[in-house]
Amino acid sequence: MNCVETQHHGDIVEIKLARAPVNALDPKLCNAAREALESAIHHGAHGIVLSGGPKVFSAGLDVPYLLSLGEQRDHLLLAWQSFFGLARALASSPVPVVAAIAGHAPAGGCVLTLCCDYRVMAAGNYRIGLNETQVGLVAPEGIQRLMRRVIGHYRAERLLIAGEMVDADTALRIGLVDELVEIDAVGERARAWLAQLLTLPRSAMLQTRLLARADLVEALRPEHIELDRFIDAWYSPDTQGALKALVAKLGK
Repeated sequence: MNCVETQHHGDIVEIKLARAPVNALDPKLCNAAREALESAIHHGAHGIVLSGGPKVFSAGLDVPYLLSLGEQRDHLLLAWQSFFGLARALASSPVPVVAAIAGHAPAGGCVLTLCCDYRVMAAGNYRIGLNETQVGLVAPEGIQRLMRRVIGHYRAERLLIAGEMVDADTALRIGLVDELVEIDAVGERARAWLAQLLTLPRSAMLQTRLLARADLVEALRPEHIELDRFIDAWYSPDTQGALKALVAKLGK
């Protein structure tokens, strides 16, 4: 069964994460989503909608899978590289990308939305944010830049340090998402916003977008992620303990 589904809506292509139950981001899903994005652009898509499952856009990185790699540092590195490969592909997409967030978007799920041009989220009891510190991880400088870029330095500082997830209403109020709609209308509204954008003179819109998003692309450069340093920290006793406690909680 494919872990990514692609739907065509004229010049707009929807790429749907479809790895049940919560779109946990393992290398297969990340690589498939990146390849679907690249294929859509290659075949002439003018805009992309990135969507996920109902009630959960993506639960972030597949922690049980990552822990199962044990001391295989090279495999762990490849897994994280696949995730950042997808994030960079979204950030550097030559056409606009809208995140259709029909549910929760913690950690890596939130990162993917921050790489998009616009975020439409389901209204209701859904949460979004970078909760890395709660599971013993440090959000790399590049990821922190993504958050600061959208909600401002001080507010990002407070949320990042606490690892706080905010509800949909708060996310809208602070600018972490751009719109709230009923859950069943998220995809439709994302396509409608994108379709309106695509009515603008194409060259001027795309060139302005390229300039406006240069800092986003810069944030995800390898020197701002420092994957080797991140993986060193992954193996620290505190982090391993917090991650294993998370997996035990998820298993209950």
